[in-house]
Amino acid sequence: MSNAPAAYAATLHIRDHCLCLHAQRAARTLARRFDEAFRELGVTSGQFSLLNGLNRPEPPTIGAVAALLAMDRSTVTANLKPLQRMGAVVLGVDPKDRRSRRPALTDTGRALLAAATPIWVREHAAIEAGLAGGGDALRAGLRRVG
Repeated sequence: MSNAPAAYAATLHIRDHCLCLHAQRAARTLARRFDEAFRELGVTSGQFSLLNGLNRPEPPTIGAVAALLAMDRSTVTANLKPLQRMGAVVLGVDPKDRRSRRPALTDTGRALLAAATPIWVREHAAIEAGLAGGGDALRAGLRRVG
């Protein structure tokens, strides 16, 4: 005889309480919202995050960008390629290790980031307005996890 009712009860409990599931669903929903908002600029929410991560006084290492975005280096490298094709990013030789490359924003990339930032500000404010505490408690909790 099957234990289907008990198994289904566990499934419902997990569906309603799993922090990972809820974080993934929220992340996908937020990404879709920002993807739509950035569509007019021809970039995705992930590309915006990558452009923002490259916006530094000195070009970062790929490892530093990977750490910031919680990605592995190969994923960062793959995600740089469309931005390179757009002319928004260039890969330069790392002066400290000539075998390595450092990504940097071009003038096109800085202009794209400048155009995208007000869109991000608008969307982000609208999302935070619907959160208790304006998002501070959520950010704090997420930082504790990751």
